[in-house]
Amino acid sequence: MKVTFHGAARAVTGSKHLITLKNNTQILLDCGLFQGMGDVTEQLNESFGFDPSQLTYVILSHAHIDHCGLLPRLVAEGFSGPIYCTPPTMDLARILLMDSAKIQTQDAEYANKKLRNGETPELPLYSEEHVVQTLSQFKIVAYNEEFTIDPSVSLYLSDAGHIVGSAAVHLNIKEDGKTTRITFSGDVGRYGDLLLKSPQRFTQADYIIMESTYGDSLHKDLEPIEEALREIIHQTCILRKGKVIIPAFSVGRTQELLFALNAMELRNILPDVQYYVDSPLALQATEVLRDHPEVYNNGVKEIMKKDDDIFGFKGLKFIESVAESKALNSDPRPCVIISSSGMAEGGRVKHHIRNNIGNAKNTILMVGYAEPKTLAGKLLAGDKKVWLFGEDYDVTAKISSLKSMSAHGDYEDLLQFISGQDPERVKRIFLVHGEYDVQQRFAQRLRDKGFDHIAIPEYHQEFEL
Repeated sequence: MKVTFHGAARAVTGSKHLITLKNNTQILLDCGLFQGMGDVTEQLNESFGFDPSQLTYVILSHAHIDHCGLLPRLVAEGFSGPIYCTPPTMDLARILLMDSAKIQTQDAEYANKKLRNGETPELPLYSEEHVVQTLSQFKIVAYNEEFTIDPSVSLYLSDAGHIVGSAAVHLNIKEDGKTTRITFSGDVGRYGDLLLKSPQRFTQADYIIMESTYGDSLHKDLEPIEEALREIIHQTCILRKGKVIIPAFSVGRTQELLFALNAMELRNILPDVQYYVDSPLALQATEVLRDHPEVYNNGVKEIMKKDDDIFGFKGLKFIESVAESKALNSDPRPCVIISSSGMAEGGRVKHHIRNNIGNAKNTILMVGYAEPKTLAGKLLAGDKKVWLFGEDYDVTAKISSLKSMSAHGDYEDLLQFISGQDPERVKRIFLVHGEYDVQQRFAQRLRDKGFDHIAIPEYHQEFEL
């Protein structure tokens, strides 16, 4: 048996990990889109490094685009097998993949308007038809139930606490008369998350493929999220009469923000301004979360006994049309705008940043991970000029961040996730989904806990198990 790492290898996007058995059964863990990788992004998304038609199964940890976003491309290139995931993951993947197909098509059409004679037209990575076919191949697996895929492979999904439906993947694989236990963490969430249950403990594994996004960071802020949010909104909107622009992923982060703002209203400390969610996708994702209350932690369930809409409050409006979105930029009144994408690399939030970045009254608030090469990453790094829509813009607005709102666990969360394992029985840990310098530091933390056999795979690197 061997495992090959075709994505999220010394990088944080494009999750793809391929397990190949001696009988040529091929199991792909995740099939994510590369994002924010600079000039090589397009090339990475166009070549898998393996033959999709030879795959037997795909197992999806969760529905974020950097974990599921290339599934339709996989199907378009010949994969016809089942895709296993939890019920909420399928619901989210449906809306996220349809949105991604729409973006791919629009981007190709825009690029082709500038074609010169003789140039090859650009094609989208996949179409909505490919998404429809992909969704027909999804197979639902409930949390905490042993599921037999075939006589040699069984699957168990435990709650990873990252976003609604996220799972750690546990495989028992029989080969040559012995059973090998492989765990893939997917993305590990926070212990004590605002909304979701904490990541579950899992049974002993022989090999662990583990994310390491925040392997050298702690998310502790000096004050609770609600207090920090209130202070930023009060300072910006009430005192300076400015706008707070929050780049936020449509799935997960936006709902956490709405929940925190709703909790502020329940405590009568919500600043009296308009709140806009400028993302049609976020509206759909919020409905999915409403449809799956089983993922909420006990604290949220208690709140629901007295508040039947934990994502709604006075002054909130969801923006759907492009015209309404554009109108926000010409409205001088103080407000809070939550908009995707989370790394500010595209979507409506990029326009809001352009229109507000040059005014010292305004605040751009980051509430999650930002790859250093992205616009959000550059703002967090303190860049004084940024490139937007073909022009340089001076960064005059205040740049703030709330680290504790990350859906990824910090190194204490990651160490807690793995704490139920006997280090002497873990043959090797493979660190994925992280920047290389961060992974090296996290590897040392693992060694300090007794995990001696750690690998940090390179792109397309293969290992015998």
